[in-house]
Amino acid sequence: MTTTPAAGEADALPPQLAAAASLGAGFLAGNGSALDWARIGAMLAAAGDRVAGIREVLQGAQAALASRFLAGESATALVADRTRLIDQVIRAAWAQTGAQPLPDIVLAAVGGYGRGELHPCSDVDLLVLLPDHSATDVRPPVARFLALLWDLGLEVGHGTRTVADCRAESIRDLSTATTLMEARRLLGPEELFARMVAACAPPQVWPADRFFAAKLKEQQARHARYDDTAYNLEPDIKGSPGGLRDINMILWVACRHFGTGDPEALVSRHFLTPGQLALLRQGREFLWRLRFALHLLTGRKEDRLLFDHQARIARLFGYQDATYMLAVEQLMQRYYRTVMELSRLNEMLLQLFQEAILLDPDAAPEPLNGRFQLKNGFLQVAHPQVFERQPSAMLELFLLLQQNPQARGVSATTVDLLQRSLHLIDDGFRQDPRNHRLFLQILRASEGVTHGLRRMNLYGVLGRYIPAFGRIVGRMQYDLFHAYTVDAHTLFVVSNLRRFALARHDHEFPRCSEIMRGLPTPELIYLAGLFHDIAKGRGGDHSELGAVDAEAFCLEHGMSRYESRLVAWLVRHHLKLSMTAQRRDITDPEIISEFAAFVGDETHLDYLYLLTVADVRATNPKLWNSWKAQLFEELYLATRHALRRGLETPIDKEELLAGRQAAARSLLAAAGVGQADTDRVWAGLTEDYFLRCRPETIAWHTRELASFDAADQAVLVAVHEASASGGTEVFIYAVEERHTFALATAVLDELGFTIADARIIPLDNGHSISTYVVLEQTGERSTDLRRHAQIRRQLERAFARGDGRPARVTRRIPRQVRMFPTPTLVHFSTDGRNQRTIMELVAGDRPGLLSEVGKVLRSHDVLIHAAKIVTLGERAEDIFFITGHNGLPLGPASCDRLQQALVTALQRPA
Repeated sequence: MTTTPAAGEADALPPQLAAAASLGAGFLAGNGSALDWARIGAMLAAAGDRVAGIREVLQGAQAALASRFLAGESATALVADRTRLIDQVIRAAWAQTGAQPLPDIVLAAVGGYGRGELHPCSDVDLLVLLPDHSATDVRPPVARFLALLWDLGLEVGHGTRTVADCRAESIRDLSTATTLMEARRLLGPEELFARMVAACAPPQVWPADRFFAAKLKEQQARHARYDDTAYNLEPDIKGSPGGLRDINMILWVACRHFGTGDPEALVSRHFLTPGQLALLRQGREFLWRLRFALHLLTGRKEDRLLFDHQARIARLFGYQDATYMLAVEQLMQRYYRTVMELSRLNEMLLQLFQEAILLDPDAAPEPLNGRFQLKNGFLQVAHPQVFERQPSAMLELFLLLQQNPQARGVSATTVDLLQRSLHLIDDGFRQDPRNHRLFLQILRASEGVTHGLRRMNLYGVLGRYIPAFGRIVGRMQYDLFHAYTVDAHTLFVVSNLRRFALARHDHEFPRCSEIMRGLPTPELIYLAGLFHDIAKGRGGDHSELGAVDAEAFCLEHGMSRYESRLVAWLVRHHLKLSMTAQRRDITDPEIISEFAAFVGDETHLDYLYLLTVADVRATNPKLWNSWKAQLFEELYLATRHALRRGLETPIDKEELLAGRQAAARSLLAAAGVGQADTDRVWAGLTEDYFLRCRPETIAWHTRELASFDAADQAVLVAVHEASASGGTEVFIYAVEERHTFALATAVLDELGFTIADARIIPLDNGHSISTYVVLEQTGERSTDLRRHAQIRRQLERAFARGDGRPARVTRRIPRQVRMFPTPTLVHFSTDGRNQRTIMELVAGDRPGLLSEVGKVLRSHDVLIHAAKIVTLGERAEDIFFITGHNGLPLGPASCDRLQQALVTALQRPA
C-alpha cells in the first residue's frame, strides 16, 4: 500500500516535507516521475565553488525525491536516485575544492553508500585511497573537500588509507573488511582501486568459510540485543531480526562466496527460487519505504519505529482505522509479517551457505525412517515427494526434531519444500486423527515443546493447522502494556509454562515448578496458553470467544469432555486470578472465600495460578516484578487453604485474628521484644489493623512503635526490605489529620519509586498507620540501605514542613506515555459489609498521579483506607477503598462532586 496521504492528513507531515512538492518541482523531468538529471548537472557545473549554489541543487533535488515518495513511488527507485544524486554532488565538490588535480588518488563510496542504498539522511561514507608512495601532500585539498560536504549538510564518514593499510585493517577487523567489500569507485585510477579490491579479497583475507562463521556469530549477537525477537513494540527496522541487516547479511555472504552480491546470482545458482527472490525484494522495498519515511519525518538518520512515528506513517501510507483494527495496527501487522518472512529466508539461505561452505556435500545421510534422514546434522526429507504423498509428515517433522535433540535444525531445502506444501494443510488435514495424535505428541514431548511451536509458527505451519492462530500472527496491540505481538506473547506464555516443567529452571519459580510437576495432564495448560488470546481482534470478549475455540479443538483432538471443559474454563477465566489479586482486598477472608468458591477445587486453582504467572510474565517483562509474584502466591496459598478447610467451613474473623496475633508474638519473642512492650503497643491498635496486616508486618511495626517516643518525634518513618510483600515497605505513623497519602506518594514518586500498594489504617488514638509497598523502576525491591535512608529523610522533611501540602512532583512524563492519552474515568460502588466506598479510577499514568488524587480526596474530607495500584502500560487503573470523615461510605452527591473534582484535576497538564 503506497497511496498518497488523504486530504486532512497533513498533520502527518512536518512543514518541510509538506512543502516538498513546490520546492522540488523544478528538479523533476516532464512527467514528474524522475529527476531532471541534465538540469541538475548543469546547475552543479554553474555553481562553481559557491557552497550556496551546490546546496540549492542538493536541497531542491532532495525535495523532489520527497515529493515522489509522497506520490507513492517505489523506495527502491528513490534510494538509487539519491545515491546517483550524491555521486554527482561529490564529484562536483571534489572538482570545486582543488582536489581534482590529484590524479593518483581514488575516491570511493563504501558501506551503504557503496551498495547504492542512500536514504534521505543516511551517512555518506567515503574512502580516500592513496598510492603506496606519493610526494604530494593530499591533506589540504581533502580537508577542503570534506569541509564543503559538511557545509552542505551531509553526514560524512571518511578514511584515508593506502592499499596496504586497507589490507591490514581488513585482516584485523571484520567490519572494515565488509565495508571495503562493498566499495564503489567514484573518481581516480581504476588500476589503484582494483589493487585495493584484490588485496582485501579472499582467500588471502577472510576466506569464505571464516567470513561466514564470523558473520553468523555477529548476527546471533545482534539478534540477542533485541531479545531474539522481531516483535518488539518499537522495533529497529535495521538491526532487529528480519530487518535490513539480515538482508545485508545474505548478500555479504553471497558476495564473499560467489564474488557478487547481486540477488539474481542466488537464483542462477539455485540458492533462491524466483518466487523467493520476489519475496526478498518485496520485503526490502517495504522496509526501505518505512526507513525513507522515518528519515523524512524526523529529519535525521532514524531506524527505530517509535510510537511517535508509527501512527503518522500509517496515515502517510494510506491505512485507515477499521472496526476491530486501528490503522497503525494494520501497518505494524504488515511489518511483523514481513520481517517473519525475511527471517525465514535469512535462516534458509544462511543454512544453504553453511552446507555449501562449511559442510561436506557428500556426507552420507543417516536414515530416521522412510520419510526423513539426518545429513550433516540437519533434518531433511528422504525424497522430494514426502509431503505430497504423506501430508502428515509436515507435523511429524517437528516431532522428530524433539526426538532427535542432536539435530542442528531443518535443512534449507526441506524448509523450502515445507513452505511450498502448506496448502496441503486443509480442513481434511485438520480433521485427520493421525495429525491430532502427532500434534498432541508434540505438546507432550519431554523436551523441545517451545522450540517446536516457535519453529512451527516461523514456518507457517501453526497458523495453517490452527487457522485462528494464523489470524493473530503479527497482530500488535497499540498500547504500552502488551510488549509483543499476540502470537509472540502466546508462545512466550507457553515457554514460561515449559520452564516450570523443567527441573533445571526450578530456582526461578520454585512453587510453580512444584505445582507443575503435580499436574495430572500438563498438555492441558499448554493448550490453554495457546488459546487464551487467540480471539483477540475479532470484537466481543476474546476470553469467551477463545474458550469456544479451545473446547472445540480439544474435543476434536479426542480429549475427554472434562479435559476440554477445563481448558475452556482456563481460557475463559485466564484474567480472574490476576484481577482478584490486584483489584480486591485479599486480606479480607470474605474475598478469599468468594474466590475459592469460584475456582471450586485445587485442580482448577493449580492450573489457573500457573497460567496467570506465565501470562503476566509474558505480557511485558518490565511490568513483572517481585511484588506481583508475591501477591499472586499469597492469593493462591490463601485460596488453597480455604479449599482444604472446605467451602462449607470458611475461616472466620476471630480465628484469623488469633492466628495472626499468635504468629506475630512468636516473631517478636524471637527478636527479643518483651510481652509488656508488645501489649503496650497493641493496646493502641485496632482489630482492622490486625486483619489487614501480615504477621511479619505486625511484628516489624510493633518493634518500631515500641521504641518510638511521641514527645520527641512528630512522625515515625521506617523502611525495610520485606520478602513477604515482594517489595520495599515504608511505614509511617502520624497524626491522622496530616493526610499522609498525598504527602507520602509525592515524596516516593519524586524519588523515582513505583508505588504498588498502600494501606492507611486509622487508629483510635487520633493517629494512623500507613504502609506503602514500593519498587524501584526496574520492578525490583530496593536493597540499597542508602535509598532507605533517603526515603526516611525526605518523608521526615515533608512532614516537618507543617503545612501538610505535598511538594510538586517534577519528574517528566515518559515519551511513550505521552503518545497514549487516556481519558479519566471514575466509578463508585459500595462495600456494604465493610462499610466503605470502592472508587475505581482509570487515568493516564504520570508522575505525581497518586499525590494529585490524594490532594483531591483530602479537599473533600475523604479518608483512604487502602489503595490497589495497577499500572497497565500507559494506563493507571487504581482502586481506592474510602470513607467519609465519619467513617461511613460516601453518599451519591458526595460521589458526584468527587468524580467531577478528580476529572478536572487529572485532565490538567502535568
